[in-house]
Amino acid sequence: MNQTVTALTLDLDDARLYYELRGAGPLVVLVGAPMDAQAFAPLADLLATDHTVLTTDPRGINRSLLDDPDQDSTPEQRAGDLATLISQLGAGPAFAVGSSGGAVTVLALAQNHPETVSTVLAHEPPLLRLLDDSTEQLALSEDLRETYRSGDVVGGWQKFFAQANIFLPPGAAEGMFGGERDPQVVADERFWFAHELGESVSWQPDLDALRDGPVHIVVGIGEESAGQLCERTSTALATALGVAPTPFPGGHIGFADAPEAFEPVLRAVLAASR
Repeated sequence: MNQTVTALTLDLDDARLYYELRGAGPLVVLVGAPMDAQAFAPLADLLATDHTVLTTDPRGINRSLLDDPDQDSTPEQRAGDLATLISQLGAGPAFAVGSSGGAVTVLALAQNHPETVSTVLAHEPPLLRLLDDSTEQLALSEDLRETYRSGDVVGGWQKFFAQANIFLPPGAAEGMFGGERDPQVVADERFWFAHELGESVSWQPDLDALRDGPVHIVVGIGEESAGQLCERTSTALATALGVAPTPFPGGHIGFADAPEAFEPVLRAVLAASR
């Protein structure tokens, strides 16, 4: 069922943030990077039957405009944006759900603004520094970003999926990322490769602060992510924090691919966190 959506903007010193609100009740924040508010809309509608749900376009993506479009987007900056939004709403502490780069964002939120959140679910954060082969993985990430920046868009994406250990059928990358494409999608993609991806995968969390702090940390892993890079990073995070990872339906973006299956597991985590 589609919920009524209120679209709003918040002016900051260096950006204008776009965000959406649905429903009423305890505050849940759904966070992506680079995924924007649209990617979370189906899951947000499901949760908004009994929650206030906040979704955003992260800084530099889609409708969240930066004064300086060449500015990098760090986890700390994105966490600060969320903390400002939560405080502005006066509805915290929130339950924050982050996926992929958004999972890095919500970990930075728990670390740097613990007063704004009670629980964070970090679903498959790509934290390369937690891996035993982190030096190799960080070099691969830099290489794929340089390939993309050189103008080889398809090649950059092929290297990205190869590092992530996500299989693409022959010719799939050319079909997905070659030829004429939506200009906004391309602009967001360029910003991600140039200014956001590297900042997310190279972020080093303060494991002591997360483990010993007041925020309850849940680490989620997709049931279809076995053998993928983000299963490794998420397992490493869970081990470092001394928690058992929680399996979720689907793969790396299960929240978007199968929101109806993702939602009941998320609700169980919500209930257990209260």
